[in-house]
Amino acid sequence: MRSVLLRGLTLTVAATTLTAGLAVSTATSAAAAPRTAVTAQALPSHETWLSEVEAVTDQAAAYLDNRLPDTRVRAAVVLDIDNTALQSKYQPYDATPGVLALAQQARCDGAAIFFVTARPEILEWVTEINLDAVGYEWAGIYTRPTLNFDDNQTLKTKARTDIERRGYTIVANVGNSATDLGGGHAERTFKLPDYDGQLD
Repeated sequence: MRSVLLRGLTLTVAATTLTAGLAVSTATSAAAAPRTAVTAQALPSHETWLSEVEAVTDQAAAYLDNRLPDTRVRAAVVLDIDNTALQSKYQPYDATPGVLALAQQARCDGAAIFFVTARPEILEWVTEINLDAVGYEWAGIYTRPTLNFDDNQTLKTKARTDIERRGYTIVANVGNSATDLGGGHAERTFKLPDYDGQLD
């Protein structure tokens, strides 16, 4: 039932976006299509991507094995969502196996999971339904507030700063973009592949 509801909600959002997009001229749409096709062809296969993600999450898991549990601090792990926690480009709505396993490992060792994303806050409830449906548990989620125009790195750095303000020590930050990881406020960062920005 959750899966059906999620897909229905997402289709509603997509339909709204498509309706707004009809205002764009036919000429502009036609010019954009070839670029999209070329980009899609340039991406590695789904299997290759999963393998390369797993190579990074294995390193993160080994690090957390040594770092946690730690009763001296309130440990937290920060995860990006699109093309990190979820397979947004390859299999929308599905969890990324290596990242889900890492989140579960961290929680078992006493760390809180926080999601930090540039998704607009209007999509926060749909995002939470999706994350819950695929098995994630978390202590907090940070989205982009309405009328916030910070660049992504500034937005996400502010979120991590707020997590620290709440008394947590961020022991690991996992994302697929430099803007997910830049700005500090994490003991270690782990970068998943983004193929020169094709997986944003």
